[in-house]
Amino acid sequence: MTDLDPRSVDAGAAPSPAGGAGVVRAAGGISGAAPVTSAPPGPSHPAPDVAVSSEARPRDETREGADARAQDGAQGGVRDETRDGAGDEIPASEATVFSRAYRALTLGIISVVSLIAFEASAVTTVMPVAAERLDGVELYAFAFSGYFTASLFAMTLSGEWCDRRGPLAPLFAGVAAFGAGLVVAGSATQMWMFIAGRGVQGVGGGLVIVSLYVVVGRAFPQRLQPAVLASFSTAWVLPVIVGPVVAGTIAEHVGWRWVFLGMPVLVLLPLMVMLPALRKLPPGEHSAAMDRRRILLALAVAAGAGLLQFAVQDLRWLSLLPGVAGAALLVPCVLRLLPTGTFRAARGLPSVVLLRGLAAGTFLGAESFVPLMLVTERGLSPTMAGLSLTGGGLTWALGSYAQSRPRLDAHRERLMGLGMLMIALSIALAATALIDGVPAWIVAASWVIGGFGMGVTISGGSVLLLKLSRPEDSGTNAASLQVSDALGNISLVGASGVLFVAFGGGSATVSTHDAADAAGSGGHPAAFAAVLLGMAAMALVGAFVTTRLRPGKA
Repeated sequence: MTDLDPRSVDAGAAPSPAGGAGVVRAAGGISGAAPVTSAPPGPSHPAPDVAVSSEARPRDETREGADARAQDGAQGGVRDETRDGAGDEIPASEATVFSRAYRALTLGIISVVSLIAFEASAVTTVMPVAAERLDGVELYAFAFSGYFTASLFAMTLSGEWCDRRGPLAPLFAGVAAFGAGLVVAGSATQMWMFIAGRGVQGVGGGLVIVSLYVVVGRAFPQRLQPAVLASFSTAWVLPVIVGPVVAGTIAEHVGWRWVFLGMPVLVLLPLMVMLPALRKLPPGEHSAAMDRRRILLALAVAAGAGLLQFAVQDLRWLSLLPGVAGAALLVPCVLRLLPTGTFRAARGLPSVVLLRGLAAGTFLGAESFVPLMLVTERGLSPTMAGLSLTGGGLTWALGSYAQSRPRLDAHRERLMGLGMLMIALSIALAATALIDGVPAWIVAASWVIGGFGMGVTISGGSVLLLKLSRPEDSGTNAASLQVSDALGNISLVGASGVLFVAFGGGSATVSTHDAADAAGSGGHPAAFAAVLLGMAAMALVGAFVTTRLRPGKA
């Protein structure tokens, strides 16, 4: 899953723009920008005159008197009141994400994320059928890696675009690209066309996810941002549960192509709902020219990641050449693309970005091999093995919601440390399913624990990103966070694959006709143990990184 959740200092009891007695006005539906000084994901947050400290002090603490507040409203900041459906004023402390000022935008955001989540779960379900029908099983992995590789470039482009022009254009461009990719993949007659379609989808997905961060940071007040971004995780719950069933039914009775071709039209409605509110957001504060150096770095990172993936999946001596070229492109460019000090866990924002990659990569690196372990080692059917992970999706949303509670804001860093420990415990517990006498349901129970830890950690990271970013840099930093996610997925899933093969797992076999007969035949418990314990160890490294999330002396 891809995730979110922002927040600023006193998110739970943040003073209103009028110093505690005011209310927030939203003319026509959305307040021009977030009342955030500390770090809205929207790079174009209109507060150039507000100094942002490491404590991310809210804007209203930097201004005095009614004249200053009036000036604040004129500059596009959050206004003084909001109104309900009957036109009555609502105190700022009582406004919710479903108040009239924010309702359309909230529903639109949730709908877009839900559709992307449904597509992700549906593709996983129909990919074996698509690869077989297109005679491209040997290119199976590229259909997934192509999406993530293309999104690496698009995320950085989106951050620059949002910082200069606001989120409206990149959001719509991303949705258009995502829809075009669906059409290309659904109408593909050869596997390379299908992979190209997935790459176009990746460009669209990268543009959209960063744009949504920016929208939340600029359109919602600090107090509501954690709830909005927690809804990103919640929006994944239903698609993860029903997506495989719906996609499988469509593929079986109508055809796998319609899983792709039927979705582009569905994306238009939530965009139309959001459009009036999105058009009220002010433009970016930066100059019109985008940072070409940063965009070229992102392109080099994507190319390097693609070459490395090719080398890993084509294990021949000749593959050393693209592997070395990929590493030569990837490593130095990533060091320049992410915040300085990311890979040495420098305090503050660099550690937040590093932690997101570690959390995402360790969980996915383990999760990718759990179903295969349950089928080959415990004799479960592929369906039952997949269902063992469903509980993690539900508790992920629960953890995201729990960390958004205002009274927990002061303890966010410690909560994220606890979340990483829960992830490590979850993965280690799943490894015990390799021991004779331990019931297979231990995996389902362990993933419930890990899902909650992921919800707390991933969403908490989004909150801290907004809190620690300067308004004019929040789009760029949101892109860095997503790039770290993607790199963590690519690198740690790849590391899991290397561990699996190194410990003899490359010859494991799966019988989908009689899963019970597969248990113990061709299984390699040492290979699965190496993967799971290796990812649990990486989660413990992430727990250490959480001790460096708070800015301060290195």
